[in-house]
Amino acid sequence: MAASELYTKLARVWIPDPEEVWKSAELLRDYKPGDKVLLLHLEEGKDLEYRLDPKTKELPHLRNPDILVGENDLTALSYLHEPAVLHNLRVRFIDSKLIYTYCGIVLVAINPYEQLPIYGEDIINAYSGQNMGDMDPHIFAVAEEAYKQMARDERNQSIIVSGESGAGKTVSAKYAMRYFATVSGSASEANVEEKVLASNPIMESIGNAKTTRNDNSSRFGKYIEIGFDKRYRIIGANMRTYLLEKSRVVFQAEEERNYHIFYQLCASAKLPEFKTLRLGNANYFHYTKQGGSPVIEGIDDAKEMAHTRQACTLLGISESSQMGIFRILASILHLGNVGFTSRDSDSCAIPPKHEPLIIFCELMGVDYEEMGHWLCHRKLATAAETYIKPISKLQATNARDALAKHIYAKLFNWIVDHVNQALHSTVKQHSFIGVLDIYGFETFEINSFEQFCINYANEKLQQQFNMHVFKLEQEEYMKEQIPWTLIDFYDNQPCINLIESKLGILDLLDEECKMPKGSDDTWAQKLYNTHLNKCALFEKPRLSNKAFIIQHFADKVEYQCEGFLEKNKDTVFEEQIKVLKSSKFKMLPELFQDDEKTISPTSASSSGRTLLTRTPAKATKGRPGQAAKEHKKTVGLQFRNSLHLLMETLNATTPHYVRCIKPNDFKFPFTFDEKRAVQQLRACGVLETIRISAAGFPSRWTYQEFFSRYRVLMKQKDVLSDRKQTCKNVLEKLILDKDKYQFGKTKIFFRAGQVAYLEKLRADKLRAACIRIQKTIRGWLLRKKYLRMRKAAIAVQRYVRGYQARCYAAFLRSTKAATTIQKYWRMYVVRRRYKITHAATIVLQSYLRGCLARNRYRKILRAHKVTIIQKWVRGWLARTHYRRSLHAVIYLQCCFRRMMAKRELKKLRIEARSVERYKKLHIGMENKIMQLQRKVDEQNRDYKSLMEKLTNLEGAYNTETEKLRNDLDRLQLSEEEAKVATKRVLSLQEEIAKLRKDLDQTRSEKKSIEENADRYKQETDKLVSNLTEENTLLKQEKETLNHRIVEQAKEMTETMEKKLLEETKQLELDLNDERLRYQNLLNEFSRLEERYDDLKEEMTLMLNVSKPGHRRTDSTHSSNESEYTFSSEYAETEDAPMRAEEPSEKKVPLDMSLFLKLQKRVTELEQEKQAMQDELDRREEQVLRSKAKEEERPQIRGAELEYESLKRQELESENKKLKNELNELRKALSEKGAPEVTAPGAPAYRVLMEQLTSVSEELDVRKEEVLILRSQLVSQKEAIQPKNTMTDSTILLEDVQKMKDKGEIAQAYIGLKETNRWPALDCQELNEDGELWLVYEGLKQANRLLESQLQAQRRSHENEAEALRGEIQSLKEENNRQQQLLAQNLQLPPEARIEASLQHEITRLTNENLDLMEQLEKQDKTVRKLKKQLKVFAKKIGELEVGQMENISPGQIIDEPIRPVNIPRKEKDFQGMLEYKKEDEPKLVKNLILELKPRGVAVNLIPGLPAYILFMCVRHADYLNDDQKVRSLLTSTINSIKKVLKKRGDDFETVSFWLSNTCRFLHCLKQYSGEEGFMKHNTSRQNEHCLTNFDLAEYRQVLSDLAIQIYQQLVRVLENILQPMIVSGMLEHETIQGMSGVKPTGLRKRTSSIADEGAYTLDSILQQLGSFHSVMCQHGMDPELIKQVVKQMFYIVGAVTLNNLLLRKDMCSWSKGMQIRYNVSQLEEWLRDKNLMTSGAKETLEPLIQAAQLLQVKKKTDEDAEAICSMCNALTTAQIVKVLFLYTPVNEFEERVSVSFIRTIQVRLRDRKDSPQLLMDAKHIFPVTFPFNPSSLALETIQIPASLGLGFIARV
Repeated sequence: MAASELYTKLARVWIPDPEEVWKSAELLRDYKPGDKVLLLHLEEGKDLEYRLDPKTKELPHLRNPDILVGENDLTALSYLHEPAVLHNLRVRFIDSKLIYTYCGIVLVAINPYEQLPIYGEDIINAYSGQNMGDMDPHIFAVAEEAYKQMARDERNQSIIVSGESGAGKTVSAKYAMRYFATVSGSASEANVEEKVLASNPIMESIGNAKTTRNDNSSRFGKYIEIGFDKRYRIIGANMRTYLLEKSRVVFQAEEERNYHIFYQLCASAKLPEFKTLRLGNANYFHYTKQGGSPVIEGIDDAKEMAHTRQACTLLGISESSQMGIFRILASILHLGNVGFTSRDSDSCAIPPKHEPLIIFCELMGVDYEEMGHWLCHRKLATAAETYIKPISKLQATNARDALAKHIYAKLFNWIVDHVNQALHSTVKQHSFIGVLDIYGFETFEINSFEQFCINYANEKLQQQFNMHVFKLEQEEYMKEQIPWTLIDFYDNQPCINLIESKLGILDLLDEECKMPKGSDDTWAQKLYNTHLNKCALFEKPRLSNKAFIIQHFADKVEYQCEGFLEKNKDTVFEEQIKVLKSSKFKMLPELFQDDEKTISPTSASSSGRTLLTRTPAKATKGRPGQAAKEHKKTVGLQFRNSLHLLMETLNATTPHYVRCIKPNDFKFPFTFDEKRAVQQLRACGVLETIRISAAGFPSRWTYQEFFSRYRVLMKQKDVLSDRKQTCKNVLEKLILDKDKYQFGKTKIFFRAGQVAYLEKLRADKLRAACIRIQKTIRGWLLRKKYLRMRKAAIAVQRYVRGYQARCYAAFLRSTKAATTIQKYWRMYVVRRRYKITHAATIVLQSYLRGCLARNRYRKILRAHKVTIIQKWVRGWLARTHYRRSLHAVIYLQCCFRRMMAKRELKKLRIEARSVERYKKLHIGMENKIMQLQRKVDEQNRDYKSLMEKLTNLEGAYNTETEKLRNDLDRLQLSEEEAKVATKRVLSLQEEIAKLRKDLDQTRSEKKSIEENADRYKQETDKLVSNLTEENTLLKQEKETLNHRIVEQAKEMTETMEKKLLEETKQLELDLNDERLRYQNLLNEFSRLEERYDDLKEEMTLMLNVSKPGHRRTDSTHSSNESEYTFSSEYAETEDAPMRAEEPSEKKVPLDMSLFLKLQKRVTELEQEKQAMQDELDRREEQVLRSKAKEEERPQIRGAELEYESLKRQELESENKKLKNELNELRKALSEKGAPEVTAPGAPAYRVLMEQLTSVSEELDVRKEEVLILRSQLVSQKEAIQPKNTMTDSTILLEDVQKMKDKGEIAQAYIGLKETNRWPALDCQELNEDGELWLVYEGLKQANRLLESQLQAQRRSHENEAEALRGEIQSLKEENNRQQQLLAQNLQLPPEARIEASLQHEITRLTNENLDLMEQLEKQDKTVRKLKKQLKVFAKKIGELEVGQMENISPGQIIDEPIRPVNIPRKEKDFQGMLEYKKEDEPKLVKNLILELKPRGVAVNLIPGLPAYILFMCVRHADYLNDDQKVRSLLTSTINSIKKVLKKRGDDFETVSFWLSNTCRFLHCLKQYSGEEGFMKHNTSRQNEHCLTNFDLAEYRQVLSDLAIQIYQQLVRVLENILQPMIVSGMLEHETIQGMSGVKPTGLRKRTSSIADEGAYTLDSILQQLGSFHSVMCQHGMDPELIKQVVKQMFYIVGAVTLNNLLLRKDMCSWSKGMQIRYNVSQLEEWLRDKNLMTSGAKETLEPLIQAAQLLQVKKKTDEDAEAICSMCNALTTAQIVKVLFLYTPVNEFEERVSVSFIRTIQVRLRDRKDSPQLLMDAKHIFPVTFPFNPSSLALETIQIPASLGLGFIARV
């Protein structure tokens, strides 16, 4: 199809734009050949007439379809041109936040100026092992490709990182090196990868500086070779540096800084070790203050200094060397402050005692006078003589700066050499990967010698890049057998020839430097004369005679000639160098010792860069002039030679290209400047790659992919069985021009634009099909809708009309009813109003008349009362007046009578004085006396009568007084009432007045009220209607609220249930976390153990094999001696052949040191392991106890009582026999023995006394057992009583068993004696045979003695316990310290962690280990010796007693008990045990474990047979009470299982087999341990088979740890098998054919990256899962353990699939989501078929299911965002956002997710607290548990097959 035919209406094109570089537009009409103008419509809504160039008549570039926008590979675009590349990069960078994009073999990296979470170890693991085109573009993908090609092709690799300053070159190179360090690991304990990474901070501090473009700009180029051994592990590295910018040392532009190291020194000036350097603030020194920006925001120079010093230490630079480096750097700073004063125009001087120079000379160790002299003078040598000439101030300043630059360059070179020495490896390097971090093409307003060298280097690199791209294209065409046509590409060899050829620019420059009077002007004229008008790439500026222009591959650059000669010469005064060489400072002459030998110059120019080479050239023996000649090599010549050497290195390697792009000059995050980006794309060669690709056949498809994509364009008859022929037939019909495509062997090649044309045809076909489908479906839907609407309309009409009729009838009825109601209502209202008025009037009248009557009554009453008051008052007043008058009259009478009496008295006194008077007085005296006597009598009678009257009167008076008083009180009350009544009358009168007024007002208001009544009535009617409506609404709201209350109650109930479930889940999670932590520690221990074994083997090989280098061999030896303390004494004798094979291990001190290094780590892990295992066991036992508590309590107690009764009786009988035996022995010694035999010193006597002592000890033990049994019986009796329901026999038994000390047993017994009194009935039941009471009476005395002894022992025990507490406290402190150390060391890498954490413990652990070994050996010897003596003594005693029994009569034999020691006790039943000899143990282990084939056992024999056999052997050793045999067998078993797993650890069947047998062995040890918790499911026969002598709880823990290690190894084997299948089967394979058509990516993967392996399908995964499940079932693995394995497998499948989905943009589409959901459903169906739905495996796939749903849901509105947030609860925020960013439409009918929608999602999820990690941890292993699963198999029924070769063991 012709290109012009694509320019149709609505076609989109790119047109040039001065602001945006390229702007998109749309054609408004078809283009016809001959048109000079295109009518376009711009995106901003404007119309434009675009005029075509009349000469070229080139049409604007066509725009790619939207589905191709955002592609991972730029070469996959259908239209390959500059605007398409720019737009694709912008869309990926701005919209998708993707900074990496492939451009063929080039990785384009755009600096985001923001830290992104895409460089973690999980991302490294995700890219490890993947093909380059399979994952999204990343620097890790390039690094993986280089690493993979190095291993596969046996060829060295190079990664070339280039770009402008600030584009991110250094960071990209660091990430590449980090990837190699993480993936490959180190081949030794030297941590080379850490040293390689540690070189970065050193080189950044001395070679990086702040510029206007970048805060951490590399001012030199470097090439780092990372060396690998034959196993492709890092062994070392080497660094080469290029073109250091020395001018920065003495000059910095505005807003720039010097090298970081100077500011780090100034920031650390206050450190004590830096006091002698006499440093200060950076603004004090001339060399650090010129830029005016001494501080970088967010950077702490003091901390960076600490990091630099740490890196130096790690690389082996000593403290003294570091201080020497800092001393030289400080002296450079002080040298910059040296000033000069002018004497005249040609001479200058330094001020006397100039402090900066004094400090410089002191630090450098040189003479002050000599250095000051040569700073101001120079030596000139002529043919005849040599003389000294003063120099001017300017020349002196330049010489000072040149010296500073030269010193810094030498120091830089010295540091690089020492870094290389630290990274150098003694092991032979097999291959290397080089990382080139070099400057990109530079062009500034003023370009000088530095830019010329940089651009020259980029020309060479670009040429190499073009040739490599061309070569790859040629290889691709040749591989596919495509006719090769020469592609015209830009060859910049002419530009390189212009620079480096004979009479080139560099040659002329060197020639001019040799001229005595050569200058920049003369050199420029030579350039003009030589190249102007002769070379098309060389031009002269119009307005300058001191500049020239070179047409580089990227752009034209104008260079200023000024300074070229001086920078190329790079001169420094020789006398100053000699002064420095004579320094007393040892390090300084070392910097200059190679001046005569090195190729690189020894001096610096004012502003030049110089090359620092890696290795000096060989010294040549010859004339001194030859060395001087070599010394005078120019900078240009050296740089050209170094560049040639670099190009040779790159050409000898396979290059990989990384082009770093700077998106803007302002360091804004995710801001894209199109102009700057295009400029860099042109300069870095990306567009040249595009042009080369576009010139040939850029789009490439496999036949199958083409068929899958364009099947819609084929008819049924066109489809053949041969896909290749089908594609050929279709293409011949679709594309008539055969030059537009070519058919290769496996691919179809298309020219540019043809894929877009095919996509257009496909879209048109799909659009036509969609329209037809939509037409049919819409017609069908509309007809169905019409029929439904018609039917519904008829029904609605029927119901509406009926409803209207009913409403009309109801209206009529309501109208009539309303009229009647109104009539009666109005009558009622009027009548009611009348009645109210009438009643109110009557009430008013009654109240008024009553009020008047009451007032009248009160008035009359008041008048009456007033009259009475007046009467009484007037009477009282009259009487008072009378009394007063009477009193006054009487008083007057008295006064008068007194006066008259006084007068009479006076007269009588006068008369009495005379006799006559007396005589006269006596005359008639007698008569008078008689008369008086009679008068007296009468008066007396009168007095008495008067007294009686008086008395009567007083009584009457009193009565009258009382009466008057009462009347007075009544009057007072009446008066008060009158007053109140008066007041009330007044108030009533006032009220009446008010009432009258109110009545008037009421009458006046009555009318207004009546008027308002009508209005009120109307309002009331309205209000009633409103209230009725409101009432209805309130009822509805009430119902709603009630409904809500019910719902809230349900929600609260559900919430409480959810909280309960959440708490339960949280507890389970905590338990799982503890298990996971413990199992991770166990895994770490296992890894250290394997590492230890490998190191031992390597040391053995190094000692035995003389061939150098590393060589790994498989080892079947596993040194578990350091893992468990119980196996240490048997490690020496366990495997004699093994010791013979490794005779040199003991001679190697490294083995013991490594063993001691690991021992402390092992101890810590064991302590944590034991604590966590105890906690787990305790919780599991509590759960088991709580579940079985109610169900089996009666059975348990019955069995316990029966068992304890039998045990008690047996022990009591044995106790009685022992007692009788003791008495018999005493009698025999005292009576029967001979004197010489029984003498105290005789041997027999000693033997018997020792036997007596042992029997006494055994008696004490039996006593303690009796006490324990009694306490148990008492506890059981209390538990049986109904009142005490809280006692659990199991707990009591455990409590009694915990009493290991005699003092505790005695205290328990004493407490039982004092508090418990047994009833007679119980005693009778317990003492049916009378033996118990006999024993009790016989032991009373012994118990008292025992109690006194136990009291003493208790005191000693308390003292010992106190000492142990102190020891425990010290151990706790030591443990805390070790934990802190462990926490610090965990931050280090694994290898360094072990070294750092164990280094300071080596000496102490060595001594402690040796002491323990000595003690253990002594104890073993003592035990063996005592056992032998005991056997000898028992034999002698038996012989002695046999002799004594011959003399005993039959009666004595009957009466006296026989000693049970002489007669062996007959066991009840010894079946279920296997007997073997101790020397047959290696043979047993070998046949049963080491050489056993799991397949034969799984098919022919019962599951778990090896475990049963081993346990039966353990039972026999337990029966023999042989602890050595038990320990040896268990240790050999564990070690042998580990050997088998190490040897065949990659075989799933082997690992599964031994996991199953290890678990079965563990269950057997639990089932037959004798513990109640494990015996409840046993039969009585199985309970008889329990272990009797040994508690193997510690070995159960060891076996549990071994099972955990085997489980983790099984998971790793599963992962290794499933890993290659998952991505292919779950993502890439189309299970639903045609569902996910391949997107037209063009398959721009590297040919070498595509592996030739069969594609896996979902059926492959399901088949593999079924195989795993069947193998585990055949091996008899526990069902719960199978569920855990399946859950782990499904987690691996889900995690790997999701991680690849998150890293593959091409997989994030709607159709792929459908495919994933279908695959997940197939996995769920597999779970249902295997009855594993309860295993929790389905839940592990939930993140993958939600990711698939996220790909399929609608993603437009806020409701969609809310639905996504609620749906994706198993995905993290980062994962949701990543999927949305990566979502890519496969067809044009799909739409991309808008940025605004993604931001909405981010806003809604910002409060969610989840992990910021993007990828799931695919290496995560769930904590495994081994639930107790007892076996119903009877041990006595097990038969040993002859095929196992175990004929030497016998059933017992």
